[in-house]
Amino acid sequence: MELTGKLKILLVLGCILSAIGSVLTLGPFVYIYFIIKEILTVGGNINLVNTGVVIHYGWLALIFAISGIIVTFAALMCTHVVAFKTIKNVRYDLLKHLATLPLGFHTMNPSGKIRKIVETNTFQLEDFIAHRLPDLVGSLVTPAAILILLLYFDWVLGIICLIPLIAGFAIQYSIMKRSSQKFLEIYQNSLEDMNNSAVEYVRGISVVKVFGQTIYSFKNFYDSIIRYKDFVLKYTLSMEKSMSLFVTIINGAFFLLVPAGIILSSYATNYESFVLSFIFYAIFAPVTASMLMKIMYTASDQMMVSESLKKIDMLFNEKPLKEPENPQTPENNNITFNNVSFSYISEHKEELALEDVSFKVNEGKIMALVGPSGGGKTTIANLIPRFWDVNKGEIRIGNVDIQEIAYSELMDRMSIVFQDVYLFKDSILNNIKFSKPDAGREEVLKAARLAQCEDILEKLPDGIDTVIGTKGIYLSGGEKQRIALARAILKDSPIIIFDEATAFADPENEYKIQRAFEELTKNKTVIMIAHRLSSIRNVDEILVLKKGKILERGSHDELLKNEGLYATMWKEYQRGLSWDVGKQIEDNRSGGDFPDSNKLQDSLSGYEIENKRGEVDPNA
Repeated sequence: MELTGKLKILLVLGCILSAIGSVLTLGPFVYIYFIIKEILTVGGNINLVNTGVVIHYGWLALIFAISGIIVTFAALMCTHVVAFKTIKNVRYDLLKHLATLPLGFHTMNPSGKIRKIVETNTFQLEDFIAHRLPDLVGSLVTPAAILILLLYFDWVLGIICLIPLIAGFAIQYSIMKRSSQKFLEIYQNSLEDMNNSAVEYVRGISVVKVFGQTIYSFKNFYDSIIRYKDFVLKYTLSMEKSMSLFVTIINGAFFLLVPAGIILSSYATNYESFVLSFIFYAIFAPVTASMLMKIMYTASDQMMVSESLKKIDMLFNEKPLKEPENPQTPENNNITFNNVSFSYISEHKEELALEDVSFKVNEGKIMALVGPSGGGKTTIANLIPRFWDVNKGEIRIGNVDIQEIAYSELMDRMSIVFQDVYLFKDSILNNIKFSKPDAGREEVLKAARLAQCEDILEKLPDGIDTVIGTKGIYLSGGEKQRIALARAILKDSPIIIFDEATAFADPENEYKIQRAFEELTKNKTVIMIAHRLSSIRNVDEILVLKKGKILERGSHDELLKNEGLYATMWKEYQRGLSWDVGKQIEDNRSGGDFPDSNKLQDSLSGYEIENKRGEVDPNA
C-alpha cells in the first residue's frame, strides 16, 4: 500500500468494487433456486407454473449476473490504473536510487541480480496489484456470503458441504506453512543465480563462439539451470500427494452430500422442499470449491509478491553516496592524496589495494601512473570521482576534501575517459552530447573535430547523425576512444582522468588519439594511466605503483637514472618495439632464445594481485 502513494484511494475503491462484484455473482444462483422451487411447487407441471414469477426471477438473475460483470470490470480498471502507475513510479525510483549508489555497489552486485529486481520483481508487484489483490479481496468476501447461503436454505446440508472444505484447507495450510516461505526464498535466489549466469553467458558469447563451445561448456550457466530445474522438480514432487489430496477433499462435498441426502430424506417433513434444497446444494457445492481454490492460489501469489517486495526494499535500503551537509567549493584544481588506504571488500578476504599513498598533482600538470597489473592505478582513478570512498586518509581538490564537495560539482569538475568505452545505441551526436546535453550542434562538431573524429564521420552514411549499432554500423576500439575523447573535450572540465588505450590501437588510431589527448589536456590537471611508456616521456611526473604502494616517482629521465623498476620496464619496452617475430622464430630454431622473459618476470614477480571477486580485477 505504501508504494501506491496517492493512488491508495483508487486502490481501495477497486478492492471494494471487487468485493461487491463477487457478491453480485452469487445472485443468479439464488434466483435459480427460486425458479426451481416455483417449478417443483406445482409438481413439475409446466402448465401450472406462474410464468410471470419465473420471468421475474430470470430477469433478476440476469441483472445480477450483468451487474457482477460490470462492477468487476470497473474494479479491474481501478486496480490496473493503480498497478501501471505504481510500477512506473517504483521502477523510476529504483533507477534513480541506483544512480545515487557508489560504483562499489554495482561492482559487488551482478547486473543480472539488479535486472531481476527492476524487471521481474516489479512485474510481480504489478500483476499482484492489478489482478491478485482484487481476487484476494473478492475471495475473502465470497466465503462469508457463501456461508450465509449454505446455512440459510438448509443448515444441515450446509454444514455437510462445509466439512470437506474445512478439512481440505486445514491439511493444506499445515503443509504450506512448513514449506512455502522457505521454498519462495530459495526459488527467488535460484532465479537470481540463473539470471546472473545468463547475463554473464551473453556477455561472453564471443569467447564461447571463438572456442566452439556450447551452453553445456559454460559451467556456471548450465549448472544454474540444472539447480533451478532440480529444485523446482523436487518441490513439485514433494507437493504432489498433498495437493492431490487437497483437491480431492474440497471437491468431495458432492460425494458426501449424496449419502447424507439419502439418509436425511427419510426424515424430511416437506419432501419437495428437501429435494429442492438438495438440488441447490448439489449444484452449488462444486462452485463453492472452485471459488475457495482461488483463495489458495491468491495466497500463494501473495507470498511470492512478499519475497519480491523484500528484494525491492533491499535495493531501496542500500545507502546512497553520502552528500556533505555544508558543501564547499575548491579554490583551484590541485589533486592531493594524503595517506590514502583503500580495500575492495570480498567474501573471502580483505586486501589493501592502496596503502598509505600520498602525492600531489598541481593545477595544469600531468601525472602518469604506471606499474604492473594490480598496482592500484585504476583504484586511484576510481577514488578521485568517489566511485568508492577511502577507508583511511583523504583526497583533496584545491584543499577541500572531496567528501565535502557536492557530488554534482565534483563530477562537473572532471572528465573521465576509461579504456573500456561504452557507446549508447544512439546517434554519434547524442553520444558526444551525453557529457553536455545542452550543447549545440556546432559545439559538438567542433569537439568531434578536435578529437580527430572527422574521418569517422566522413565514412558514415549520416555523418554525426548516424545511429551506432544499426544497419551493421559499428566502431573500432580506437574510434570509440576518440568519440569518448570528444565527449571529454565538449565537457571542458578542468580535471581529466584518462586511461590510455593506445596499447591496443593501430598506428593511425594511436596517432589520432594522441593528438586528441593533447587537445583535451591543454591547461588541465591530468591523471593518466599509461600502458605505453613512450606516451609519457614528457609528462610532469610519473608514479610507479607496486601492490598498492608508490615504489618510485619522478620524471622520465630521473626514473631512468634511478635504475629501478621503471628503468627495467623501459628497457624491456624498447626491446619489445624492436622485436621481430619472424627473426625471433628463426633465431629460436637455430638455438637462440626469445627476449629475456625470465629477467622481466623476475622484475615483475609478485606484482599481480589476486582477483578480488573472481569476476573483475578493479586494480587493473
